Amino acid sequence: MEAMRPEWLQVPTPSYVIDERLLRRNLEILEGLCRETGVHILLAQKCFSMYHFYPLIGRYLSGTTASGLYEARLGQEEMGKENHVFSPAYKEAEMAELVKICDHLSFNSLAQWRKFGKMAMGAGVSCGLRINPEHSTQDEPIYDPCAPGSRLGARLSELQGHEEELAGLEGLHFHTLCEQGAEPLYETLQAVEEKFGWLLSQVKWVNLGGGHHITKEGYNLELLKKCIRHLQEAYGVVVYLEPGEAVALNAGFLVSEVLEVQPLQPDGVQNIILDTSAACHMPDVLEMPYRPPVLGSGLPREKAYTYRFGGPTCLAGDIIGEYSFDAPLKEGSRVVFGDMAIYSMVKNNTFNGMPLPAIVAVKESGEWETVRSFGYDDFKMRL
Repeated sequence: MEAMRPEWLQVPTPSYVIDERLLRRNLEILEGLCRETGVHILLAQKCFSMYHFYPLIGRYLSGTTASGLYEARLGQEEMGKENHVFSPAYKEAEMAELVKICDHLSFNSLAQWRKFGKMAMGAGVSCGLRINPEHSTQDEPIYDPCAPGSRLGARLSELQGHEEELAGLEGLHFHTLCEQGAEPLYETLQAVEEKFGWLLSQVKWVNLGGGHHITKEGYNLELLKKCIRHLQEAYGVVVYLEPGEAVALNAGFLVSEVLEVQPLQPDGVQNIILDTSAACHMPDVLEMPYRPPVLGSGLPREKAYTYRFGGPTCLAGDIIGEYSFDAPLKEGSRVVFGDMAIYSMVKNNTFNGMPLPAIVAVKESGEWETVRSFGYDDFKMRL
């Protein structure tokens, strides 16, 4: 992570700070992949929905992908390019609006295709089916769509004997990765071809879903290109990717302030209470679990002073992690967390009446702009 900026001492805390320069760096990598292979890359709004930057993102990517009606509306209103939607199940009232604003729509099951396919096709929407290749490449069941009992995607056994009903489908969609490289995609693609090659030969497009860490250092871009080109050449399909993290990876920060430094604990660590909560402002810390980087810090006991960061909520487990520093922290010290653009604004909440962090954009010129701030009414309106 970079050095402390003077502005981080001035923004209100807590604040999400998104850096346009770092965002553009990711977008240039993705645009280069599109240019070399012809792949279409979509912004997965479930990861990053800061529409302040949609005009910028739209200059590099093909459009957006949504998990439901509200995200679909946001993509249409704020970017206005390709608008893809997938949901495990749709409501009839929402479907009537979705078919007016989206151009690609993926169903999760044969039953959903039977229920809504004619309506969508009648509106000119290109319809796809999400499949479950039943090939796991990760260890955490909560993030594994191929885990036993998964509700996501149609299995081969569920489609066999119903081949005629699939007429009219123009696409296949599979999403099996989570923060992974190209190697698990290569594995998964082999499983997809083995089980669903007969369908690949019938469709016009294939969506490889998200979870691709394309902009992470060390990612095997050449293998990804090989996968894309193989699908294009073997089946004549348009290939889509819908990463979220790769778009905004390491492009954001969460600036917080120390409220209290507590006495030394028996384990030799001091608890620090921040005005930032894991439970409210960075839920992935508890859900993944995940230890976000902190500017100027080291691992526990690596540096002279080790602290355990916790939030101000009543949840005993509202713990962000342990970090060490060269100099002691004190009340009023600023603590800056990295990689806080993704799955932050889209997942935060007001548990315990916690204020939502302000949203700040840093322009490439260096100018800082508070895009939005939140108050009591934002808390009350949700109740």
